[in-house]
Order: sequence, then C-alpha cells, then structure tokens
Amino acid sequence: MTQQSRPVYLRLRDLVAAAIMDGRYREGEMLPSVRALAAEQGANPLTVAKAYQQFQADGLIEVQRGVGMYVAAGAADRLRSAERSRFLDEEWPELKARMRRLGLDAAQLLADA
Repeated sequence: MTQQSRPVYLRLRDLVAAAIMDGRYREGEMLPSVRALAAEQGANPLTVAKAYQQFQADGLIEVQRGVGMYVAAGAADRLRSAERSRFLDEEWPELKARMRRLGLDAAQLLADA
C-alpha cells in the first residue's frame, strides 16, 4: 500500500509518530491541539482526533481533560521498536529482493552514503 492510498488518519498518525521518534515532541511535552494540527495539515479535525485516539489507545499519549495531550513516557522507544519490527517484517523483504534484482550490494550502498 502506497503512502497516498493509506487513510488520512494513518498518514497523520505516521507524521506525529515520526515527530515523536525524531524528538520534535519529547516525553511529557504537549502535542498540538486537534484544531491546530488539522489547520497545519489541511485535515478535518475529526480525522486528527481519530489519529490521536489511536495514540491514546496504544498508550503513547496521555490526555489531561481540558488541558491537552502529552507524549507518554517511553513513547519514542515503543514507537521505534514497533516501526523497526514493521520495517523488518514488511518492507525489508521487498527491498532486499529488489536490491538483489538490481545487483545492488547493501555494504557498498552504505559505504557510498
């Protein structure tokens, strides 16, 4: 499934997850409000709320009613671990097969980087 064919709430979730893993939103820091993120991304606030609900269900954010949503302790590490597993299980086999077909060597690619 290409990035563009994924539901918008999952793309928004990926965007916020990347920001957490990159340290733009650190543990204990407040996330942008639903309305602010919706305006920034040109998305429907209900779609942003759905993405945030998934984070809450996964225990990656904590909600303080009337105050905001905060990145939970350990969220970056848990996201990184889940993304690593997904990459190795879903993306790497395809990438490895394509590299083999193209005659690309992983060690050489890393050396050239």
